[in-house]
Amino acid sequence: MNALQRLIHTRMAELNRSYGEVARQGGLPRSTVHHLASNSRLSRLPNPVTLERLARGLDVPLDVVRSAAAAVAGFSLSNGPADDPEIEVLIASLAKLSPQDRRHVAALVRSLLTADGAGDSDGSGGSNSSGDAADVPQKSDRKDG
Repeated sequence: MNALQRLIHTRMAELNRSYGEVARQGGLPRSTVHHLASNSRLSRLPNPVTLERLARGLDVPLDVVRSAAAAVAGFSLSNGPADDPEIEVLIASLAKLSPQDRRHVAALVRSLLTADGAGDSDGSGGSNSSGDAADVPQKSDRKDG
């Protein structure tokens, strides 16, 4: 099973969705979702709109679907090392987690991103670099503008 197939099957199980439900949520034909989930080889990368809709149907970030599809087609979308050392540590640490723990981390990240509108304009996601919870502004403390 390739990376895209694993992603589709894992998310379908996590969300308890069928091919048809993923297709409806994403605005894709059911046959497209089934084809991507059942064919182990892609002759070419799927259309960018297809990837966007699949991401929507699976309720995952677009980059996750792009990366999985690229891996199947023999490409790597690595952008090199991150500018933030904390990100490097987090990414390196994920490989050491069990698959179940990685699913928990992924669910936590998805909930954090959706709870705060995918982070603040400064890219911090509503947190600060010191990690001091007392310094983190709460939603009720934030001022618009």
